[in-house]
Amino acid sequence: MKSLTLNETPVRTSCNFNINNIKLSNIDIPESLKEFKNLNISKTDNNIKIEEENDKPQVTYGLGKIFTDQVCNNANKKLKINIDGENNNINFDFKFDKENANLVSNIQIIAKENSKATINIIFESDEDVQAYNNGIIKLVAKENADIRVIIANLLNQKSLNFLAIENELSKNSNVEYTVIDIGGKSSVTNYYSNQLGDFSNNVINSIYLGKDEQIFDLNYIAEQRGEKSNIDIDVQGALSDCAKKHFKGTIDFKKGCKKATGNENESCMLLSDTAKSLALPMLLCSEDDVQGNHSSSAGKIGEKELFYIMS
Repeated sequence: MKSLTLNETPVRTSCNFNINNIKLSNIDIPESLKEFKNLNISKTDNNIKIEEENDKPQVTYGLGKIFTDQVCNNANKKLKINIDGENNNINFDFKFDKENANLVSNIQIIAKENSKATINIIFESDEDVQAYNNGIIKLVAKENADIRVIIANLLNQKSLNFLAIENELSKNSNVEYTVIDIGGKSSVTNYYSNQLGDFSNNVINSIYLGKDEQIFDLNYIAEQRGEKSNIDIDVQGALSDCAKKHFKGTIDFKKGCKKATGNENESCMLLSDTAKSLALPMLLCSEDDVQGNHSSSAGKIGEKELFYIMS
């Protein structure tokens, strides 16, 4: 059992906010890993090539050294996905059970020029399994690539979910993520977008739902380098009982990204007096002639409205 500090913000704020990182106690990190076999892959087109071997991932931020090193050195599932052509759809369904309780995954997605695809990644578990999920997903979108990724965390509330996502966007590429985060005793996500190309576009729509004593920590980072690039981050969620959520969103306009735009919005509905929500939206800028917007809100629903919804 370990006590860990992870998922650091790229720029530190006052320690009084208690949001520069997340501290978790009694984390059991498995050291002995056997092959994870309960993965179902389905695809609609032969333009997607899958290899079960890839290089060690180079991560700019990630969750922290312990989790990154585990993926680099001890991953028990490696996937390299090469996408070419259009109208590609592929599904990855990771099912945790007693024989496949621990997953450490290294997933690399390479979308070639002018390619188009939708990728679904699902993590789900049996109710009586204490699952452990630690993964790195790295996506490289070449020029004019159009990629949609849907990630669903459907683990039970006994489980631990740790996920680092990193993207590299070239000129005119479009990458859209939908993240559904409702599972796990603790669920920690680090999302990083490196928008190198002019006119690149990145959209993240994230939904979370916490209950009982669940903990969610979301750290979304975008660095815009290409001219007229755009990033849109929209996070919506609700917390009940004693659930906790930390949201950290950073849009960094780097030198050279003239006429770039960036928007981030996070809103949380509190369904109990004991649920806690912390949010830190940040805009950083080293370039003029850019447009950035951020907002954050948290509030309670009225008793009458709640009664109506529950009915």
